[in-house]
Amino acid sequence: MAMITSAKNAPWPLDINIQDLAAAGLPAQSLVRMKLFTLDHRLIERILGCLSERDRRLVVQSLRRLLAI
Repeated sequence: MAMITSAKNAPWPLDINIQDLAAAGLPAQSLVRMKLFTLDHRLIERILGCLSERDRRLVVQSLRRLLAI
């Protein structure tokens, strides 16, 4: 998983601003932060939405930069 957080937070390298908030089910400007972690699936309470195709492509590009692939 990667972290989704408020865009009001101080920026980190490789942050991706989420453009399509409605598709992602988010009420306020948010970003995907490359803070990779694992999480037991039982802790996920609900799915709010999903990233749009454009936002997904940007996240993949950021992951490639992070992993140098």
